[in-house]
Amino acid sequence: MNKKLSLLLVFVSIGLLSLTNFAAGVVVINNPLNVGTFKDLLLAIAGAVGKLVGTLGAIMIIVAGILYLTSAGSPERINKAKVAMVYAIAGIAIGLAASGIVLAITEMLKVK
Repeated sequence: MNKKLSLLLVFVSIGLLSLTNFAAGVVVINNPLNVGTFKDLLLAIAGAVGKLVGTLGAIMIIVAGILYLTSAGSPERINKAKVAMVYAIAGIAIGLAASGIVLAITEMLKVK
């Protein structure tokens, strides 16, 4: 019961604090993403995801190379390394094309 009461008091105090700020006209909310349109937001997200996927793809190329080097001639392990390499290259290609994909979709949908 004490946890519920404490939580209620915290929420009430936050509510009262925010009401006093709104009444004084002090609240200014800045745009944390620095984007003005939905298209810019999608491009920012695509750029971040593209960088992440590209980085992970580069790491996976290294892992695939290590898998290939440590396969010791086993056809199963060599095939596993080749498949990992193909997926890593595909991931890098998608990462590089992420912003272009978003631009193509927004042009098709006429997003402004």
